Amino acid sequence: MSTHTTQESEIHDPGLSRRTLGVPSITLMIIAASAPLTVVAGGVTTSFAVTGSLGVPLGFLLIAVILTLFAVGYTAMGRFITNAGAFYAYVAQGLGRPLGVGGSLVALVSYNAMQVGIYGLFGFQISVFLEAKLGFASPWWVWVFLCIIVVAVLGVNRVDLSAKVLGVLVALEFIAVILFDIVSFTASPEGVSAAALNPNALFGPALGLILVFGVAAFMGFESGAIYGEEAKDPKRTVPRATYLAVAIIGLFYAFSAWAFSVGIGPSQIVQASQEAGPDLMFVFMTEQTSVIIADIMTILFITSLFAALQAFHNAVARYLYSLGREGVMPHAFSHTSKSGAPWAGSVAQTIIAIIIVAGFALTGDAFGAADAMFGELSFLYPVLTMFTWLTNTGAAGLVLLMALTAFAVIGFFRKRPGGLSAWTTVVAPFVAGVLLAGMFVMILGNFPLMLGQEEPDATTFVLPGMIIAAFVIGLAWAYVLRVKKPHLYSQIGHGTEPGAYGTELIGVVGVEETGAP
Repeated sequence: MSTHTTQESEIHDPGLSRRTLGVPSITLMIIAASAPLTVVAGGVTTSFAVTGSLGVPLGFLLIAVILTLFAVGYTAMGRFITNAGAFYAYVAQGLGRPLGVGGSLVALVSYNAMQVGIYGLFGFQISVFLEAKLGFASPWWVWVFLCIIVVAVLGVNRVDLSAKVLGVLVALEFIAVILFDIVSFTASPEGVSAAALNPNALFGPALGLILVFGVAAFMGFESGAIYGEEAKDPKRTVPRATYLAVAIIGLFYAFSAWAFSVGIGPSQIVQASQEAGPDLMFVFMTEQTSVIIADIMTILFITSLFAALQAFHNAVARYLYSLGREGVMPHAFSHTSKSGAPWAGSVAQTIIAIIIVAGFALTGDAFGAADAMFGELSFLYPVLTMFTWLTNTGAAGLVLLMALTAFAVIGFFRKRPGGLSAWTTVVAPFVAGVLLAGMFVMILGNFPLMLGQEEPDATTFVLPGMIIAAFVIGLAWAYVLRVKKPHLYSQIGHGTEPGAYGTELIGVVGVEETGAP
């Protein structure tokens, strides 16, 4: 390719759409990734079942406090950095380029793991629901591949189209959970008890487990900065959306978990959760209201999963765009459509999803792994493997990234003293970083439990090992770039700064292609 051709492609590539998203849109994107109905139906019951504690509602509030501390420095740093790579750019500018590249690969692995893992639960839920209601048996993976097509179409269109679709779905999720909360307080077989709000229920032996299982419910909260380049006013829109999202999510989850305990009864919620799992919400609604309402909520549960799938797909596409723009990944990923969508990254994420889903489908069905591993429970194969393995891996990686980003805030503002308080630039990010790092260690220590394993096996080490391996490979790749392509290395984490992209990068590409020193 000639230098002239490279210049033409750079000049005419429109980049991400600008001034498109306001506070409501970004807030909805963040909440969609957290999947409120999925968390209340699945996450809350799992937390009660595994921890055996009534402290789950207060656990959500404690995690919200930790993430608010994280957001203090995170959003302050966001006023100086507007980059679709978010964590990648923050870590690169705060802790150094090698750690930034390492973090970028952890982000790619984590967001892809979260997104593809959710496909397993999505396909399972549709397959089971249709068989129960229509007697129509269908492979779970058929619905996954159809969903991948829909997600891909939305992913290559304007981001505000995704925001509108997700906005409708999230609104319906909230209505469904609020209805469940009302019914729970109406039923209250043991009265409206505050037993689940007793601090003694939280600050006991189960505290670590409550935090480990609860933090996954907030994954996606940090994604506001990913849309910074598409925000109407990045320096104000993203911080407001981030604070608003964590407040809404934290309070909503805590209140709904308390309502759950009241609706089933504090003395029964742990045992009922252990016996029924995520179906507990829908069984309860069938008993208290009607089959029709329970079926509508099941459908909304499925659309909740779809909303999360779209949100994580968008996150991966924008990470690939940012990394391609700065030369960390192949430059082809930097291309966007006329509407400003990162179509190259979107297509890449779609291909990744297809390959991984096909691998699980072939292994489980064609090669008989589902029957061999689970016997009579083989129908749960996509949930017990694909969903459980990948989403827990993704959550672990994102917690590690948030810990790195918290410490990056301190490093960033140490180079830029003045203007902001020590609370914003040192104290809050340090406390958040220590707590998040501790949470990451607890996740690793409890990984067999998170995977539902009685004894550790290969997956216990391979899955979190993927996160560590991605980080190490990223570090090594950064040092290769520093030696082989120092001009590109200098742009890492700085892709949207004046002069950091465009003319300089065109010159770099031209130098490399003409063989000049």
